[in-house]
Amino acid sequence: MIESGHLNDFLQETDEMDYSHPMVRAKIGQLLDKSISETALIRTAYEFVRDEIAHSWDIQSTRVTRKASEVLNFGEGICYAKANLLAAMLRGMGIPTGFCYQRLTLGDTPETGYGVHALNAVYMSSRHKWIRLDARGNKDGVDAQFSIMEEKLAFPVRAHFGEVDYPGIYPLPHVKTIEVLKAHTDCLDMYLYHLPAEID
Repeated sequence: MIESGHLNDFLQETDEMDYSHPMVRAKIGQLLDKSISETALIRTAYEFVRDEIAHSWDIQSTRVTRKASEVLNFGEGICYAKANLLAAMLRGMGIPTGFCYQRLTLGDTPETGYGVHALNAVYMSSRHKWIRLDARGNKDGVDAQFSIMEEKLAFPVRAHFGEVDYPGIYPLPHVKTIEVLKAHTDCLDMYLYHLPAEID
């Protein structure tokens, strides 16, 4: 389910996806110098955000980042923030990019509670299709990859545990994900206790 039928809606600049920021523009320029094809551009941007921007929880950082420029400047963010950066970079290159969500357990079982996880969907005009990419960042047990034919996301959804793979592709980040980033200053506390458990 694509929330908007207009690809231009997936190219808009927002406060969170501030791709006109000089730092974001400079990074886009570096990637454009290295890549030629649409596929190469998308893959290079995705792998940069996945591998070079740390997930705040993985490095046990208390810093909360939200805007693409902040994520790039500090080199860290949770999945919501990293999705904002990837969307900003790709949109800044003229590649339509949206947001997708999953409801996952915070730990290994439902007893640990649930949190909403964010990833991106990218429209490949050369193939006339959307693909989903998860730039959360790999670690032991997490191996998300760039793939056109078969999704290789960070987390398999376990329906028997009440996990959900939401079908939508949205032009804007869900308001709950932005509100939680705005409302908190301690990322570790936010991640453990305040992430939204579902999206409406």
